[in-house]
Amino acid sequence: MKTIRKIIEIDDELCTGCGDCVPDCAEGSLAIVDGKARLVADKLCDGLGACLKSCPTGALTIIEREADEFDEEAVEVFLADKKNKENVPVGGCPSAQLQSLQASPCQAANVPGAQTDSALSHWPVQIRLIPAAAQFLEGSDLLVAADCTAVSYAEMHRDFIKGRTVMMGCPKFDDAQMYVDRFTEIFQERKLHSLTVLIMEVPCCSAMLQIIKKARDDAGSNVPVRQVVISTQGNIINDQAW
Repeated sequence: MKTIRKIIEIDDELCTGCGDCVPDCAEGSLAIVDGKARLVADKLCDGLGACLKSCPTGALTIIEREADEFDEEAVEVFLADKKNKENVPVGGCPSAQLQSLQASPCQAANVPGAQTDSALSHWPVQIRLIPAAAQFLEGSDLLVAADCTAVSYAEMHRDFIKGRTVMMGCPKFDDAQMYVDRFTEIFQERKLHSLTVLIMEVPCCSAMLQIIKKARDDAGSNVPVRQVVISTQGNIINDQAW
C-alpha cells in the first residue's frame, strides 16, 4: 500500500558511487548500481536517514513522497537472503565481493627470499565491508589493524598478516558504534581462535581497543586478545595479552 511518507532521495549528479552509504543502511535498502547509489525497494527504506552522515558529497537527503509503506518483515526476509549468499555482501559494490585468496607458490612453500609475496588470504579487508557471515572468519586468528599500521610497520605481512584473517579500519574517521556492532556480531556468530589488535601509539588509535573490549563483553566472549602498539617510527612498543 502506498502512502505519503519520508524516504531517501539520491542526487545522481552529486553521487560518486563510493558506496560509503551502503554499510550504514541497516535495512540493506541501498546498493551501488551502474556506479550510483540506488534504493533497492521503497518498502525497505525506513526513511530515518541513518545513511546521510556517511555520504561525503551530500547526495542523500530525506524527502516526502508517495511510496510503499516500510515493511519490516520484507526487510528481514531480504537481509536473511543476502546473508545466505556468502559471496555477495549486502548492497555492496563489486570490488567488495567476498573472496578467499590462494597463497603464491613461493609463499605456500616457504621459499626463502619470497618476502615480497602478499600474505593476504581474503578480500575485502575493510571492517565496514566484512559481514559476520563471511566464512573466512570461522575458526580464524583475526587481526584487527588500524589503517596506519600497514604503512608504519615494515614487516606487516611477515609478522602480522601471514596466517591471519585481516580486518582494517580507522576508529577516528569511521563510525565507532558500527564497529562495536560488527565485532559483537562476529564474536557471537563466529568461533574465533584468537584476536590481535594492532594500533598506532597515537591517542585516537586507542579507541580501537575500547571497541574490541566492548564488543567482546557485549557478546559474552572469552576469545583471547593480543594488543600490539606500533610507534610512529615503526617499532613495536607494547605487546600484551588481555
